[in-house]
Amino acid sequence: MKVALWLLDNPRLGDKPQVKHLAGRLLKQPARQGVVVAQSRLGQMLCRDCGNARDRRIGQDLLRQAARAGDQRAQVEYARLCQADAPEQAPEQAD
Repeated sequence: MKVALWLLDNPRLGDKPQVKHLAGRLLKQPARQGVVVAQSRLGQMLCRDCGNARDRRIGQDLLRQAARAGDQRAQVEYARLCQADAPEQAPEQAD
């Protein structure tokens, strides 16, 4: 897991798709085992970098779990996702 976090945090490597794919594979098992940092980082990757809805749903679920466990980064990202997914509400007009 430390290698995956190092890869993602490395400025020259972290933006490359192959590196993200490798880091995602390295984070998958710890995230399944309930490691909060792995859930947070993998959830962020899936929500930001994946094009299909299934991966985004999995990412949101991982972020939700990490946010509930107290990860502040996950809380902020999950709140942002929830606000983006909420339908825009029109202001109520007084009669």
